[in-house]
Amino acid sequence: MDAAFTAEQHEIRRTLRDLLARHTGPDAIPAAVRTAEGYDPALWRRLAGDLGLPGLALAEEYGGAGCTTTELALACEETGRALLPSPLLATAALTAPLIAALGTPDQRSALLPRIADGTLTAALALPGGSLATALGLTGDNLDGTWAGGGRAGGIQAHGEAGERRLYGEADRVLDGHSAGLLLVAAHAGGYPRSRTQLFLVPGDAPGLVRTRLTALDETRPLARVELRDTPAEPLGGDDTADAAAALADAGRTAAAILAAEAVGTAASALERTVEYVKAREQFGRAVGSFQAVKHRLADLYVRVEAARSAAYHAARDPEAGPLALAQALEAARITTGEAVQLHGGIGFTWEHEAHRYLKRAAGDELLFGPVHRLRDHAAHRAGLFGPATTASGVLHGAGVR
Repeated sequence: MDAAFTAEQHEIRRTLRDLLARHTGPDAIPAAVRTAEGYDPALWRRLAGDLGLPGLALAEEYGGAGCTTTELALACEETGRALLPSPLLATAALTAPLIAALGTPDQRSALLPRIADGTLTAALALPGGSLATALGLTGDNLDGTWAGGGRAGGIQAHGEAGERRLYGEADRVLDGHSAGLLLVAAHAGGYPRSRTQLFLVPGDAPGLVRTRLTALDETRPLARVELRDTPAEPLGGDDTADAAAALADAGRTAAAILAAEAVGTAASALERTVEYVKAREQFGRAVGSFQAVKHRLADLYVRVEAARSAAYHAARDPEAGPLALAQALEAARITTGEAVQLHGGIGFTWEHEAHRYLKRAAGDELLFGPVHRLRDHAAHRAGLFGPATTASGVLHGAGVR
């Protein structure tokens, strides 16, 4: 695939890769994930202040760079290569687009410039235990059952206009323990006007309890968010329509960005493995000189490049995001697994870099997959098994569109 990137896009990738090569490594990552924030605050300030990463896809009127999803995807491909722990994904890919799409002018003016300059990090708190379902990636999110659906469970919004309070909890909230702002999905309106709304909750709001959870992948810090009559501000105002369709739209864009990040992870794991088998000798010759090893590496290269092409296409057309994400997650899982095998005994040690890449791939599929459900839902939306539907539930007739 000829990506035909612009000179500016190539420069974003090159500059970020050089910076991360100097500031990340085998020792830097463990040190960063063990901080209270779960990432290196000084490096985050450089990424935000010098490179403007959180504002890449935000409009210039809010202090952003006015770029597209493609630029943010390229940046995340580089952070995926370095396994960088940072709030970039939760803030710029999951939360900021929803604020930009649904927020009132006052909300956008108050929040987006602070997100763009990195002084405000944000997290998306979605109840139900499945981020992928809530974003419409692995199933239909229109019925709102994942948000509580007017019954016990999930997160419920109570009170009159201007005095809304939230009660409930959300698990596995990416960067939820340290974010300065939470965007919380809650069920509102009761049975008469049942709908799912998004609410803005400051990180220091009363009644908010956040607990960092133990995660398979330390570079993806997860949290449990508990809300006990916590005051909240409706995103877009009290009369905002059901947010399920907006979440599904944001989910497809986020899937494209995640696909690029997963490709970066797979590509880096493959490159490191190639370097290792070229240097590691067995039976008097380099391991990489054996034909069987060459075949395995060649198969991995084809798989990674195919996923890269799909991710680049999805960055330009987010409708393809879920399928690209499925292909990228599968490529990352298989490539990192083979990387551990080809490193031999050292690859099985929990502290080795090969194992960190494997944990990133496995953790991402647990959080945003699984792959077979991503493909199944995309096939249903495309009409492969009957009438096609969009996030708004409108039928388009059978067949692939």
